[in-house]
Amino acid sequence: MTQHSPTTLSIEGMTCASCVGRVDRGLKAIKGISDVSVNLAAETAQFVSKTPENLEAAVKALAALGYPARHSTVTLSIESMSCASCVGRVDKALAAVPGVLEVNVNLAAETATVTFLDGATGLTALLRASDEAGYPASIVDAGASVDRTARKEEEARLLSRQVLFAAALALPVFVMEMGGHISPAIHLAIASTIGHQNSWVIQFLLTTLVLIGPGRSFYLKGFPALLKGAPDMNSLVAVGTGAAYLYSIVATFLPQLMPAAVRAVYFEAAAVIIVLILIGRWLEARAKGRTGAAIQELMRLQPSIAHIRRNGEIVEIAISALRVGDMILARPGDRIAVDGEVTEGESHVDESMISGEPIPVAKTNGDLVTSGTVNGSGSLTFRATRVGGDTTLSQIIRMVETAQGAKLPIQGLVDRITLWFVPAVMGLSALTVLVWLIFGPDPALTYALVAGVSVLIIACPCAMGLATPTSIMVGIGRAAEMGVLFRKGDALQQLGDIGVVALDKTGTVTEGRPELTDLVLADGFERAMVLALVAAVEERSEHPIAEAIVRRAKAEGLTLGDVSAFASVTGYGVRAKVDGVDVLVGADRLMAREGVDIKLLSGPETDLARKGRTALFAAIDGQIAAVIGVADPVKPASRAAILALHQLGLKVAMITGDKRETAEAIAREIGIDHVIAGVLPEGKVAALDALRQGKKVAFVGDGINDAPALAHADVGIAIGTGTDVAIESADVVLMSGDLRGVVNAFEVSRRTMTNIKQNLVWAFGYNVALIPVAAGVLYPSFGVLLSPVLAAGAMAVSSVFVLSNALRLRWIAPALEETPASAPSALTN
Repeated sequence: MTQHSPTTLSIEGMTCASCVGRVDRGLKAIKGISDVSVNLAAETAQFVSKTPENLEAAVKALAALGYPARHSTVTLSIESMSCASCVGRVDKALAAVPGVLEVNVNLAAETATVTFLDGATGLTALLRASDEAGYPASIVDAGASVDRTARKEEEARLLSRQVLFAAALALPVFVMEMGGHISPAIHLAIASTIGHQNSWVIQFLLTTLVLIGPGRSFYLKGFPALLKGAPDMNSLVAVGTGAAYLYSIVATFLPQLMPAAVRAVYFEAAAVIIVLILIGRWLEARAKGRTGAAIQELMRLQPSIAHIRRNGEIVEIAISALRVGDMILARPGDRIAVDGEVTEGESHVDESMISGEPIPVAKTNGDLVTSGTVNGSGSLTFRATRVGGDTTLSQIIRMVETAQGAKLPIQGLVDRITLWFVPAVMGLSALTVLVWLIFGPDPALTYALVAGVSVLIIACPCAMGLATPTSIMVGIGRAAEMGVLFRKGDALQQLGDIGVVALDKTGTVTEGRPELTDLVLADGFERAMVLALVAAVEERSEHPIAEAIVRRAKAEGLTLGDVSAFASVTGYGVRAKVDGVDVLVGADRLMAREGVDIKLLSGPETDLARKGRTALFAAIDGQIAAVIGVADPVKPASRAAILALHQLGLKVAMITGDKRETAEAIAREIGIDHVIAGVLPEGKVAALDALRQGKKVAFVGDGINDAPALAHADVGIAIGTGTDVAIESADVVLMSGDLRGVVNAFEVSRRTMTNIKQNLVWAFGYNVALIPVAAGVLYPSFGVLLSPVLAAGAMAVSSVFVLSNALRLRWIAPALEETPASAPSALTN
C-alpha cells in the first residue's frame, strides 16, 4: 500500500545540531524517502515514504546511525476470534498498518500484542484496522491483569443456556426425522397422526428457532467474513447448515422443483450440528478458563485492603490507594499488602510463594517484606517501598502473562497453513459436490449435499489454532507455580535444543557465603596483625570473600585500623593503606602485576587449591605476608541437580574466576564435566563461545554480575534473589536460589513441547484423515458416507481434545522437589 502522507517518528538520542544533521542526511540518502524535516526541540523526524519498505529502511538507518525511532507496545483484547484462520487475519490486518513493527496474536488468550513506531501510527489506527477486519478490539490497560478466567466462566454460562435451549428444540426434530429411519413403529406413528408433510413443517419451525436463536452468531459472523473474502470457522458452519436448511425448505414447500427420488429434508442435520458445535464451544470456554488458573492463583495472593497508620490511628484503605512511604500494619495472619521495609515489631513471615522454602522467615526492624507473603503470629509495621504495578507480585504476574502470550518458532508454520485452511476447505467442499453430481449414484444430489456439508462441518481450524498457545499458557503457568518464571516464552522451545549447561560457581553452585578456613603466614608476620590489616581493607569491599575475612576478624575481637587510598581492581583484588601501611590482597595475578614475589607461599597456595579452597595472597609494604584460604560451601542440592541434568543428556560446565585446582576439586565433588577456571568477569562471554562447539549453551548465573553472559547465552537462566525477579538479561528467572529450579525448567520445557507436538499431530492428523472420509472416499469400497451430524460431533471433540490435553500440564510434577514433600504449594497459601 503506497504511502504519500507524511510520517512523523519520535527519535531518541538527538542532543545537538550535529545530531540533527546526521539524521537528516541519513534519511535523505534512502531511496523513496522525501520531504525530510528533523526537529531537535520536538525530537522528531518527519518525511514522506512511498512504500512501507521505505519506512522500514528509514527505521533501520536511524538505528544504525545511533538515533533509534521510539516505539511502544500495546496489548489489545480481540473479540470474535474462533479459529486459527481468525488469528491469521487479525495478524495480517494489524501488520498492514504503517508503522507496526511486530504483531503477536494469541487465540487462547484472545489478545494481540502490537509493537509500533511512535508517531507513525497510534492506537486509533490499530483499533480501526482490527474492527474493519471483523474483530472488534479494545485496549488492555498497562499493568492490568486480564481476568480471562472470569470472562470465560461467564461465556461458558451463556453457552450452557444456549445449548439447553437449542437441544430442547432439536430433540423433537431429531426424533421425528431419524426415529422414522431407526424404528418402523415411529415411522407409522407419525404417518397415522400428524403425517409426514406436517412433520416436515414442524421440523422447519423448530429448526428455524434453533438457527435464528442460539445459532444466529454463526451466521452474523460467518457470512460477513465470507463476503469479505476472509472465511473463518463460522463461515464453514454457516454455509454447511445453511445449505442443509435451504435444501430442506425447498423439499418441504416447493417439492415440485425436485425429483421424487431426492425429495428429503435435513432439518435435523442443521439443528443437531448447531447443538453439537455449541456443546463443543461450551466445553472449550470452560477449558480455556482453566488455562489461566496459575494467573488466577497468583492474583488471589494480592489482598484487596490494607491497614495504615494515619494521624495516630489505624485506617483501612483499598490496596490501590497505597503510596510509597505509607506506614502499613500487618496483623497476625494478614497477607503483606505491598513490598516494604519493617520499621517496628517482630514476626515470622511465610515466603514460600517467593522463595519456595516452607520455613517462615524471621522479620524485624530493617528487614524487607514482600507483597503476597503471609505474616505469622506477630505484628509488623512496615514502610511501603514498592506499590501498584512495581511490587514483586505484580512483576511476577506481568512476567507470566507476557510469556504466556509468546509465539514460539514452531507456531510460524502453523500460522502460514491455517491462514489458507478455511478457503481450501470451502474449495474442497465445492469440488466434492461437483464430483458427486457427476460420478455419484442416484440420488446424486442428495449424496452431493450430504458429502459437501460433511466436509464443511468436519474441518476444524480451531484445534490447529489452539494447539500451541493453550499448551504454552498452561505450561508457563505451571512453571510459575514451581518457582520458574519464563521471562521470554520462546525460551520454552529453546531449552529443548540446549546441549551444554554452563554454571557460574559463586552463588549458583555454591552458597555464595564463604568462610575463612586457612591463614598461612610467611616468616616474620603475626596472625593477628595480618588478619587485622587484611580485614580493614576488605571491609571496604562488597565481595562475599571479603565479608568472610571481616567476619572472622571481628569474631576474633580484632580492632580494624583506618583505611585510606582504597582501590578495587576487578578480577585482581584490592589495595589500600591501613594506618600508613600499604596492603595488597588478591589473586596471584595481582601480586605479579605489582611485582610481589610469592615463591615462599606458592606451595601452601597449591595445597589449598587442591582442597577446593579459594586462595588469596596478602602483601604488606611490598612483601608477601600470607596466603588466605576461603571455602564457599557447595549448596546441598547442587550434586542432585547436576546428576539430573546428566540424566537429561546434558553436559555441565562450570565457569569461575578461581584457580583451576580449586575449581576442579569442586567439580570432582559434584560431578561437573568441564571446568573453565581463571576467568575474569568480562571473559565469561568468551568462555561460553568456547563451550559451544556446535551445541547450544544455557548459562546459569546470579543475574547481576553475570548480565553479559546471560544475554549472550542461547538461554540465560538467572538465580533470583527472592524479590528481584525482573532481571532484564535473563530468559528464565528462578525465584529461589537453587539449581533444582534449572532441572524443573528443563522438565517443563520438555513436557510442554511434547504436549504441543501431540496437539499439532492430532489437529493436523484429524483434518488430513477425516476430511477425505467426509468427502466420501470410503464410499466406493465400503459404502460408508459420513453423516453431517457425526461430522459435527467429531469437530466438537477435536477442539476439546486439544484443550484437555494441554490442561494435563497443570499436573507436571517437579523433576526435583524445591521443598520437602510436606511443604505447601507456592500458590495455595
